[in-house]
Amino acid sequence: VQLVESGGGLVQPGGSLTLTCAASGIIFSINDMGWYRQVPGKPRELVATITNTGHTYMEGRFTISRDNAKNTAYLQMNSLKPEDTAVYYCNAMVTVVRGGVEYEYWGQGTQVTVSS
Repeated sequence: VQLVESGGGLVQPGGSLTLTCAASGIIFSINDMGWYRQVPGKPRELVATITNTGHTYMEGRFTISRDNAKNTAYLQMNSLKPEDTAVYYCNAMVTVVRGGVEYEYWGQGTQVTVSS
């Protein structure tokens, strides 16, 4: 299973970005999906999560969503601030066969830089 993030980049303060996380490989089902972020020297922190039935946890400026048919999650980020600058990572809990064990996967990360 591979998770590939995209959509990061440089944005001015107050701007918006949408990150995409696409899962591929042998997948029976994807349970929780989430976005985390990390800056150098600090631990990775949770940004948002979404279950396969659509229940979410997220900050007020960020919106997480997913398309189960496409095995894809999105993170819409609005009113971005310089302190949102970080590498953003996608996370997914995946079952590869019916009745099988759930495994945790991470993407490689995408850089988001908020600066004027």
